[in-house]
Amino acid sequence: MRTGRFTIARVMKYIVLLLTIAFVAALMMYTSGSSRPFEEVEKAVSSSLDKSNLTLQDGSAFKREFGLSEADYAGVMYYASEFNISAEEVLVVLVKDESQIQEVTEAIEKQAEARKNDFDGYAPEEVKLLEDAKQSVRGRYIFFAAAPKAEEYLEAFSNSL
Repeated sequence: MRTGRFTIARVMKYIVLLLTIAFVAALMMYTSGSSRPFEEVEKAVSSSLDKSNLTLQDGSAFKREFGLSEADYAGVMYYASEFNISAEEVLVVLVKDESQIQEVTEAIEKQAEARKNDFDGYAPEEVKLLEDAKQSVRGRYIFFAAAPKAEEYLEAFSNSL
């Protein structure tokens, strides 16, 4: 009878080990980045956007708003409202090197705070939009959305990876 318990315990130990390895592998796949080209991610996110208020911005707008040069990154997609009285914007950046991630996330946070201060007092709905903004870092991809449909845009971004 002792040998029966011994083999059951041994089998259970291996089952728990396999489940743990499977969990860690699934977790790493979900939180890791992607090997997908920037153009595919850009297309997926862009197609999900409500473009009635958002327009594609060029590198100079990205530099003006975030203080970063588009040439320093492997890919930049920046949509913003065409109206100055709106805080709506969506940004996807593919950094060349993981050391750039902190630089970009700090620029996004700084920009969001500056915009909150700009809208504070006269446009509380825009401040709320910025407070409820969605941000995600997946591998070398950085996503930021301050928009009424930010959750949908984040989902499109995540699914594109």
